[in-house]
Amino acid sequence: MPPKQRDRKGQPVKTKRIFIHGLESTSRGTKGAFFRKNYPDMILEDYDGPLSKRMDQLNETLRHETGLILVGSSYGGLMAAIYACAHEQRVKRLILLAPALNLPEFEPCLERRSPLQIPVILRHGRHDDVVPPKAVHEIAAAIFSNLDYRLVEDDHSLHRTFDGMNWDDLLR
Repeated sequence: MPPKQRDRKGQPVKTKRIFIHGLESTSRGTKGAFFRKNYPDMILEDYDGPLSKRMDQLNETLRHETGLILVGSSYGGLMAAIYACAHEQRVKRLILLAPALNLPEFEPCLERRSPLQIPVILRHGRHDDVVPPKAVHEIAAAIFSNLDYRLVEDDHSLHRTFDGMNWDDLLR
C-alpha cells in the first residue's frame, strides 16, 4: 500500500476529487450525473467561456486544495492537464477521458524541462472523430512519465466504456 500523501507540516492530506466537463457539456451531463450520484463528495462545477476564464475559475476553486484527483473529459481533460502542469505538487492523480491535448493551448506544458511524475490514466476511444487518438497518445507519452494509456472500442464520448471503468479504484 503506498504511503499517505502528507502536507508540508507532515499532516495527512485528504483526497479531493473533481470532475471537469468538456467544451459543450455541463456538470449535469451523463458523466457529471454519474459522479454526482456515485461520488457525492466530488466537486462538480460548470465552466463556460474561453479557456482563460475556465482556468481562472478552476484555479479559484482549487486554490487551497491538495491531494487532488482530477477527472477531465475532452476539453475538461485539457484543463485538468494544464492545471496539473502548473500545480503538480497538489495533484495525486490525473484521469483523462479523450483529452484535447492536441490543441495549441497545451503547448506551454510541452515546454516543461521534465515530464510530470504523477500517475495519469488516459482512456481514448479508437473511433473518436473529435480528438485524434494517435496525436493525443504521442503528446501524452511525451509529457507524462507515469502514463496508463488505453485505446478502447468507443467513440469520443466514451459512453460505451465509461460505466465499466473501475471508478472506485481510480478515485481512491
